[in-house]
Amino acid sequence: MKTTETPAPVPAESGATVSKADTPARPQKKPKKERGVLNVFSHGFLILWAFMVVMPLLWAVMTSFKDDSAIFSSPWSLPDKLHFDNWARAWTDANMSDYFLNTILVVGGSLIGTLVLGSMAAYVLARFDFPGNRFIYFLFIGGMSFPIMLALVPLFYVVNNMGLLNTIHGLILVYIAYSLPFTVFFLHAFFRTLPTSVAEAAFVDGASHSRTFFQIMLPMAKPGLISVGIFNFLGQWNQYMLPTVLNTDPDKRVLTQGLVQLAASQGYKGDWSGLFAGLVMAMLPVLAAYIIFQRQVVQGLTAGALK
Repeated sequence: MKTTETPAPVPAESGATVSKADTPARPQKKPKKERGVLNVFSHGFLILWAFMVVMPLLWAVMTSFKDDSAIFSSPWSLPDKLHFDNWARAWTDANMSDYFLNTILVVGGSLIGTLVLGSMAAYVLARFDFPGNRFIYFLFIGGMSFPIMLALVPLFYVVNNMGLLNTIHGLILVYIAYSLPFTVFFLHAFFRTLPTSVAEAAFVDGASHSRTFFQIMLPMAKPGLISVGIFNFLGQWNQYMLPTVLNTDPDKRVLTQGLVQLAASQGYKGDWSGLFAGLVMAMLPVLAAYIIFQRQVVQGLTAGALK
């Protein structure tokens, strides 16, 4: 086997001049003034964007501790004192405690089911070649582009015929079916980045496919699971259209339905402080989940690009 070697450069003789064409060209750097302008513009845009996102959240939290007269007389000032009775009134009188419990049951059950079923389907589609593999994968991709509004009427009749209308477990199953396409799409790309040598070593040691998946491959996919779990949690926690159509029982309403009911039931009373307290209650779990798992979310999003 022949290898090509690069000849060593011949040293220039004494007194010989080296032309500029023989010297390698150095990459031109941007002037410091131009880079400074770009940095100022990018940092200014990020500060403006952060201000636009954070300020409404802070204003809602601040308003939830005011009374109704202070909300309209001085909307941008700090509360004179913390009115915790707004939170107590929203939690008990507006039945936010029941809506909160129903939402935890629905979102918790659907999130577990989505991650288990979605990871299993994505692992099989990413690791095994069989007839119809790509067809099934593109069916999941097509489910992401299907508008949910077109399926509301047939979905209502299907759930009603199955006896799952106005039930917690019926809403869980619908949430799982709604979230599976994105979960399979996300985890399919993530499982393809994982090394195959670990799974092959497990097979050599006598491990079954299920044991290899649950004990080896699934823990390796933890960043991707956390990332897609956060996205599904946000979408399912803020879901309003599906529970409005499939969950008309007042005792089984979720938080989004409860907030709308709280705003509609006020009539001319205008309990704005209680409404803002209920709104902050609905926001806090979402903010807490992202703050706790923000590092894992970034790792899961960048894992495919780094491996």
